[in-house]
Amino acid sequence: MNILEQIVADKRKEVDLKKSLITLPQLEASVMMERTSVSLAEVLRKSNSGIIAEHKRRSPSKSVINQSLSIQEVAKGYADAGACGMSVLTDGKYFGGSLDDLVLARASTNIPILRKEFIIDEYQIVEAKAYGADVILLIAAILSKEEIKTLSKLAKELGLDVLLEVHNEEELEKSLMPSLDMLGVNNRNLKSFEVDLEISKSLSKKIPDDFVKVSESGISSVEAIRELKEFDYQGFLIGENFMKTDEPGKSAKEFINKIIA
Repeated sequence: MNILEQIVADKRKEVDLKKSLITLPQLEASVMMERTSVSLAEVLRKSNSGIIAEHKRRSPSKSVINQSLSIQEVAKGYADAGACGMSVLTDGKYFGGSLDDLVLARASTNIPILRKEFIIDEYQIVEAKAYGADVILLIAAILSKEEIKTLSKLAKELGLDVLLEVHNEEELEKSLMPSLDMLGVNNRNLKSFEVDLEISKSLSKKIPDDFVKVSESGISSVEAIRELKEFDYQGFLIGENFMKTDEPGKSAKEFINKIIA
């Protein structure tokens, strides 16, 4: 099994366990279910920077990135920096995140929050809404076309935005459907973890303009963003570049100021 298959296998066990601990009706009773979500897609369409800043403690490819900061500080820092949205990793085993991070980030800021997770079950989408997310991530590499359709439709029913992540043309072709808001191209190969911005550039022409185009992973310079904007990208997901510093919010602010200067 490659790392992605291993993560999904572990995720299935985790979701089964969660279902036995907190039932769907209990999730649906959360006060957050009544909250009106903020559309990240709409914010990105109007933004000059397009930055979605990520909170990530560690990853399978980089091990520890930053374990010392409180997520509240990071969330406030990103919001003050003018980020369009915040991505919060909620996977525990591989990324050191949790649903508590989602709750704390939501309590600290009003900007749209993306739950970054390996979603394989409708339960996780209700969970995302119940814990304060505005946006969910679906990964084409781990889902069939029918699963993408079912999961994205449920997200839309709950008022959540959907960011669908692809890595190649084959994944893109099976994924295009009206229940998506944003198409994210991950420049990182999830099997080898190598990064190449050419993936975003080559797929951009194949993504219809109905969707907000988002480039993810391996973006570490303002030049890269300017280059990607020429390929009609309006969103840029950046995590490690900010999180590897002592003050992610300050790093994000300096980066965003350079883009919009």
